[in-house]
Amino acid sequence: MEAAIYSFSLRGAELAKRIENVLSDLDYRVSNKTVAKYAQQAALAPMLPDHNAACSEDFFRCQLLVFVGAVGIAVRTIAPFIKSKLTDPAVLSIDERGNFVIPLLAGHIGGANEMARYVAAALGAQACVTTATDVNGLFAVDEWAARNNMVLCSLKAAKDFAAALVAGERVGLYVDAGFEVAGNLPKQVEFNGSLPIGMAITLSKKLAPFRGTTVRLLPKIVHLGIGCKRNTPLERIEALVLPELERLALDMRSVAGIASVDLKKDEQGLLAFAKKYNLPAHFYSAEELNALEGDFTPSSFVQSVVGVSNVCERSAVKDTGGGRLALKKTSLNGVTLAIAVEDLVLDLQHTGLKK
Repeated sequence: MEAAIYSFSLRGAELAKRIENVLSDLDYRVSNKTVAKYAQQAALAPMLPDHNAACSEDFFRCQLLVFVGAVGIAVRTIAPFIKSKLTDPAVLSIDERGNFVIPLLAGHIGGANEMARYVAAALGAQACVTTATDVNGLFAVDEWAARNNMVLCSLKAAKDFAAALVAGERVGLYVDAGFEVAGNLPKQVEFNGSLPIGMAITLSKKLAPFRGTTVRLLPKIVHLGIGCKRNTPLERIEALVLPELERLALDMRSVAGIASVDLKKDEQGLLAFAKKYNLPAHFYSAEELNALEGDFTPSSFVQSVVGVSNVCERSAVKDTGGGRLALKKTSLNGVTLAIAVEDLVLDLQHTGLKK
């Protein structure tokens, strides 16, 4: 993760160094800059030619921007670059004495609110969070989704959900069979399918269980195990994978990665598929795949060629870290596919930073 810190005075530069240490402990790679006339004395890099130019690059490169100085400087600097709450980085403004930490942008999805609280605690400061769900102590579905590797399918539905909570209404919760819910539910959230608005945590791309508005959250826990003949083109892989996902009503956005045996690590069709759909590709040795316990569809031919009796099922399960098969081996035109799903325990109270 990348972060940039900007300071505008000597006192601010000294505070910026403390903030850099806090962010480094969270595994951020930090660019810490101050105005040119203080750079040498503060032993920091200068903002060249100025903070506006520095931000024009950092805004699109970083996940977090921190301005140590007046709120107005931060607001005017970031204003030309703001696009969408789905993609904008978290932005914090902190006064140079370290009294207040103010999240300005991407409070929920970008994580600015929780980062403000974390940095404030580290500095002995006060976090100034203003979003309605936070000030009322309510569940923020967009923040929770972002912190728990979920895809939020509709920002409008999420806004309607939040508005209902702020208005004091009850909202429903639906989870797919097989998902476990741990701990207490947030205030005003209940398992009640008769309510007009609720959220559904599901792998289905079509499910809408609530009679009014459904906030659909897709957990990224689906893994594709793929085997193929040498030099199989991308199009043949798509010809099997895409219709199977559609048949199972699985959204591509819930796919966390693809996997195969390491003999296929240079297979251009597989690599092209991973690149096209922005998926990580993992390749496992025959020894790793053979070590898995479970009921897998055997093939003596595959065993003789690659040293493991089944590639797609075993690699899919291996990629989940021990999940379950949702689709056993299926094949078409020299391509084999299996789908496995990670075990999922849902904690609706969990939004904290992970160190």
